[in-house]
Amino acid sequence: MDIVSLFSATAIVASTGFITVSLRQHSRNTRTLRLLHSQRISANSHIQKTRMDLMETRNRARLLEETVKNGTSAVEKVHKAITTTTFSLIDRFSTNEEFRENARRARETHDQTSDQIYRSVHTTNKALHILADTLFFGKKEKQLTARKKPKDEQ
Repeated sequence: MDIVSLFSATAIVASTGFITVSLRQHSRNTRTLRLLHSQRISANSHIQKTRMDLMETRNRARLLEETVKNGTSAVEKVHKAITTTTFSLIDRFSTNEEFRENARRARETHDQTSDQIYRSVHTTNKALHILADTLFFGKKEKQLTARKKPKDEQ
């Protein structure tokens, strides 16, 4: 065997060894990449679930606010209809002028008081929604956008 053949055989063996090492390294890298990819998907899935939970909670809070607002408005309209009817009947069918005057004053007082009460309910409902939004949702959003995990998850 001449030197060129020996050198060629050595080069082929060395190349085969390098190819084998490269294929093993490629296999390890592929496994590591798949593991990393699955961990990234898992982390994104957890973040997405947390965001969806937050959005669901926000929607429920909005629904609750709207329910209280619309319910209060409906009760207010029925209340006004009943009191308007009642005071109108007193005004129409009462024969005593002093009684009518007392009923008018009572109506004014009643209307002012009920307006204040319903305004207070509407204002409180809005304030509670803003407070909940500030305390609960703002804190949760900050946790979601923070780079570090919260202390209870570490």
